[in-house]
Amino acid sequence: MIRWPDADRLSSYHDAVCAAYEHAVGLSPEELTTPALVLDLDVARRNVERMAKSLAAGPVKLRPHIKVHKSPDAARVQLAGGAIGVATATVWEAAVMLQCGIQDVLIANQVVGEEKVREAAQLAGMGSLMIAVDGAENIVHLGTAARAEGTQLGVLIEYDIGMGRSGARSIGELRRLARAVEAAPGLVLRGLMGYEGHCMSIFDRDERVAEAERAMARLAEAAEALEEEGHTCNVISGGGTGTYFISGVKPPLTETQAGTYMVMDGFHARLVPEFETALKVIGTVISRHGPVAVLDAGRKAVSSDLQAPELLRHGVSISFVHEEHMGLTVAEGNLLRVGDKVAIRPGYGPMTVNLYDAYHVVEGGVVTRIWPIFARQPGRGQTCLL
Repeated sequence: MIRWPDADRLSSYHDAVCAAYEHAVGLSPEELTTPALVLDLDVARRNVERMAKSLAAGPVKLRPHIKVHKSPDAARVQLAGGAIGVATATVWEAAVMLQCGIQDVLIANQVVGEEKVREAAQLAGMGSLMIAVDGAENIVHLGTAARAEGTQLGVLIEYDIGMGRSGARSIGELRRLARAVEAAPGLVLRGLMGYEGHCMSIFDRDERVAEAERAMARLAEAAEALEEEGHTCNVISGGGTGTYFISGVKPPLTETQAGTYMVMDGFHARLVPEFETALKVIGTVISRHGPVAVLDAGRKAVSSDLQAPELLRHGVSISFVHEEHMGLTVAEGNLLRVGDKVAIRPGYGPMTVNLYDAYHVVEGGVVTRIWPIFARQPGRGQTCLL
């Protein structure tokens, strides 16, 4: 049986991680034991401010997805910057956020399975919790669990707007699901969710705008269909960092789930270069033979998902990434030596963060604090520690 986190166990884990890494406080990134995950908080705050200014004039609110950073501390920075709540990928992440005092949470996925459903129903008693649904049987299970726990779960019906993953596939199916939610004790229909994730791989900005607009038109049609039948559609959630300037600035969305903007990675830098890189992995040169240098940061330290990692150093390029090693090709005359430190921008942030216990949080070029990374892995990441 899953040991879901409670406040006491989360506090104990937080303290244990901070104690394990406290020796790093006061050091520069170049002095850290590697591989080390670094978050430049000065840069992250500028990104948060930039996003807040972008959305300030429009009707769409910000509900950042925390699957990227997996940190209550980072989420609090986003909330201080104007976010209305957070989105999570799993019940495990939602449990951590709610137990850490973040009161408005959307699980932007279907929650299926007896233990997960029961936990979601219990968590609904700790704050405002919404869940995405796209199946009638799941709706019954969620309603039964909420009624048994004496809680109330908010529900967003997910509608497929072009990604071909989850979500109702037709207006007729959408309407049937809405009626099922309205009939289920313990559930409250809050509205719709539609994620234009298929647009995030379109690097041409004009093409991305056109496809995202088509996706939002489908979502607007779905919202209109629900409202015509008298269903509540107060919340319409979707969007991401790559489309924040498209779907995040006007209806039909009422909230955007953009989250990576705070930390950034190589993949998203190609989509929205206006945000700065705050997330880095520091590696150490452990071998140098002619033009070949080797770092102690391979695939177990930095993700190659979606896009290869990049070096934040001139005259050096990545030639291979193995399990424990990253090979570099060094330009002639470059004085990179064994023991030198190199900063790496992950190709994809969420998978890189998932490999670490903690961020070394840097301000003014020095580590000022440690932020533990919670809710890692598929949903049981730190059960034995919590």
